[in-house]
Amino acid sequence: MHTTVPDAPVTARLALLGTLLAVFGEIHPVMDQWAQSSRDAGCKGLYGDHLVHTDGKPVTADTARDRAGEPTLTASQLGRRCTARHVAAYSAGQLTAAVAVTRALGYRVPARALLAGTAINAITHAVIDRRKPLLRLAKKARKDGYANHCQAVRMDDKGNLTRELSGPGTALFELDQAAHRAIGVLAATVTTWCALRGARKTT
Repeated sequence: MHTTVPDAPVTARLALLGTLLAVFGEIHPVMDQWAQSSRDAGCKGLYGDHLVHTDGKPVTADTARDRAGEPTLTASQLGRRCTARHVAAYSAGQLTAAVAVTRALGYRVPARALLAGTAINAITHAVIDRRKPLLRLAKKARKDGYANHCQAVRMDDKGNLTRELSGPGTALFELDQAAHRAIGVLAATVTTWCALRGARKTT
């Protein structure tokens, strides 16, 4: 029986890829759930030209009077700001974890490689978390029926019930998480390729 023993560069690539996959994949839930503020989670998918307060509540005559002096902005502006803030924190956490783990194991990943992977995760995360692009993707993938069927019911402080398409407990949330994790594989692969392409040229 013959076995193929990978050479050192191949082993190094596989080892780095495995490490980055583990870091990106396991840090993802921490940064996407624990490190995300409640306001950003609730408002990042907002769209519209109507004015809202910084907590996402619509501006009315009563709230404008009661909250005079507080800044207001359009729903789309708030959605973009919340998305940007969440993605910045998410990316910083993943990048820090990747640097910490690889250096603890005795390897220094080049900055350009880490930035390439971080950019992939950050840009796609922002697009997905704005929700409309994810809904369009779900429709093209014929998952819109799944997303519409598996929604969640929320109860506010007054006992009023509302139906929610997004958020924990919904199919769209599961599609969101699956997309982020799959893109993490691409980000880890690109980071590995960028980090070790010099070593590959010398073999």
